[in-house]
Amino acid sequence: MRRRVQEHVGRLSISYYDANKTGTLVSRIMSDVEGVRNLIGTGLVDFAGGLLTAVIAFAVLIRISPVMTAIAFGFLGIFGFGLRKAFRTIRPIFRERAKINAEVTGRLTESLGGVRVVKGYHAEQREHEVFSSGVERLLQNVFRTLTATSVMSLSSSTLMGVIGAIVMFMGTRQILAGKLTLGGFFTYTMFLGYLAAPLFQVVGIGTQITEALAGLERTREVLDEVPENEDPKRTVTLPEVRGEVTFQDVTFAYEQKRTVLHDISFRARPGTVTALVGSSGSGKSTIIGLIAAFHTPNQGKVLVDSVDLSTVRLESYRTQLGMVLQDSFLFDGSIRENVAFSKPHATEQEILRACAIARVEEFAEKYELKYDTIIGERGVKLSGGQRQRVSIARAILADPRILILDEATSSLDSESEALIQEGLSYLMQGRTTFVIAHRLSTIRRADQILVVEEGRIVEHGNHQSLYQFGGRYYELYTKQHGIEQNLFLAPGEGDTTEESATVVTDGVPADPDPTTLLR
Repeated sequence: MRRRVQEHVGRLSISYYDANKTGTLVSRIMSDVEGVRNLIGTGLVDFAGGLLTAVIAFAVLIRISPVMTAIAFGFLGIFGFGLRKAFRTIRPIFRERAKINAEVTGRLTESLGGVRVVKGYHAEQREHEVFSSGVERLLQNVFRTLTATSVMSLSSSTLMGVIGAIVMFMGTRQILAGKLTLGGFFTYTMFLGYLAAPLFQVVGIGTQITEALAGLERTREVLDEVPENEDPKRTVTLPEVRGEVTFQDVTFAYEQKRTVLHDISFRARPGTVTALVGSSGSGKSTIIGLIAAFHTPNQGKVLVDSVDLSTVRLESYRTQLGMVLQDSFLFDGSIRENVAFSKPHATEQEILRACAIARVEEFAEKYELKYDTIIGERGVKLSGGQRQRVSIARAILADPRILILDEATSSLDSESEALIQEGLSYLMQGRTTFVIAHRLSTIRRADQILVVEEGRIVEHGNHQSLYQFGGRYYELYTKQHGIEQNLFLAPGEGDTTEESATVVTDGVPADPDPTTLLR
């Protein structure tokens, strides 16, 4: 069941991960499925055998004394009805316990993962208090279930005594009246125990079964989520792509009434570099997410080689996609394993070549174990720049047709950035590349630059035309550099303009004002 749930969770969409904490998902995979083992290990098989015995015992009891059996069975029936209601009451408590446990596990996972931030702000006591509050809620939940099970146990003991007293009283009267022999009475008592045993056994194992069922209900909720690749619309298998990406009037919202992108339209030709610039929260990363098929537009289309991406089987597309993100995630393994993650069956020569291009060899060769050096959880034993170089090597090894660079040099100092620009240039050759960079100097040679503000493309052109236009791109560029325009123009820049800048107003391109161009 764990294998099944983990595989299923791995196939769910990014939006599901956005809505659920990592710790919560870990708890659902590891803890909630414990119900399967509990169902088998708590005597459920014995309980099934007890039920069969009870049916046979009931037939014998009816034959010996129908009156006493009717009275005893009536009491047992009332008790069974009460147990059913009790377990219905307890099950939501167990569901709440699983939820609290997932929350506590999630926060603990975050706290341990962010230990440097916690210690940096001397927040150990605050994290302890948050954790203590969580486990206190867990304890109170346990008290509630213990109270309920104790009441049920007390009720069963009391009922056993009541039934025993009634049977002894009525049996004695029937013996004295000559309606029942002493041997028959002993036989009746023994078979009455067989009849009542399963019901009292439920009290003993019922709590564990109820907890197991509550966990399995939560597991079922996860399994009912539809994997992103099982969308009936996704029927197209892409061959090797050329890399032409087109947005046609794309509108997207993560939540209703909160539209993030408005009527985005542009085309990226195969083998070109498209840069996205704009202030934080303008929608650049959302556009990248749509290109990576992490999300599907609410309106409009994203086309790859003229094929609607919402109809494409994702494995055929993402195997041709490479990504280097701002937060370069590495696994707790060796340098070699992390580079080869994008191509597990790569040869040693291919791995070393990718490492050489990304300048990974410059620091890897200095370690005693070289490429077999363990880098720790999230690559904690490497510097930010070193982690980014490993990520770039991983992308080079994948040899993608479409490449996404999301702040790929953000973790690098100027010297390190200069060292790997050659690697990035090699990686971008012949591939359709999308770049997000706050350092505008790194995207000056892009074939087209899209200026995104408040979910709209407000300017569109290359560096020269946008700079000379003097609009939003000009503001961002000069504000970042803080010096006069002429100091930044490379020789020959500004003399000729191959592509004119385009200002977009309400989705309709408009000619720039001539006086603005002369600013």
